[in-house]
Amino acid sequence: MFEKLENLKRIVDCGLIAVVRAESAEQALKIAEACKEGGVEAIEITMTVPGAVDVIKELVKAYPHKEILVGAGTVLDPETARACLLAGAEFIVCPNLNEDTIKLVHRYGKIVMPGTYTITEIVRAMELGGDIIKFFPGSLGGPAAIKAIRGPLPHVPFCPTGGVSLENVSDWIKAGVVAVGVGGELTKGAKTGDYPGITATAREFIARIKAARRQ
Repeated sequence: MFEKLENLKRIVDCGLIAVVRAESAEQALKIAEACKEGGVEAIEITMTVPGAVDVIKELVKAYPHKEILVGAGTVLDPETARACLLAGAEFIVCPNLNEDTIKLVHRYGKIVMPGTYTITEIVRAMELGGDIIKFFPGSLGGPAAIKAIRGPLPHVPFCPTGGVSLENVSDWIKAGVVAVGVGGELTKGAKTGDYPGITATAREFIARIKAARRQ
């Protein structure tokens, strides 16, 4: 349990989760290293990656001291969640709200981030014990939606995914989210082999998150 709390703190303190949809395990490893060099504390391997569970295993093996937290994303059900946890995932991110998935992840003492969009889903996710509440797709409502929702629900620890960019990340943070999930905006350099570009982009995201928190 203490490890879970420490991992949660790492994610929130950094404020940025790298969402990876790589084409191979080799590419995922390169992206992870580039993100780590840029100061990212957590990387989410989505289940849309070919052989995603094996990719998680390789990343966990590559960082035996948890130099970067490896998690799983696009997890739709408890069966997939369990496979990812047994592969070494430290956190599970879902695009949907599935009670059985939340229960299973809690059973293993790991972090779960259920996906929500409506007020009803958000409240239900909190009742079920979501550690961080994913707001997805963030592009539909934008930071203004979070600001409005936090009126009646100021205690919800939100992490939006989808629609987060360097141009608006400050707005998301000022709206009150505890972290953001960023995919293509951060990792697009992998398509052309520009991994230093990923590192530079990660540093810029984190710098803007820290600056927004100070305001």
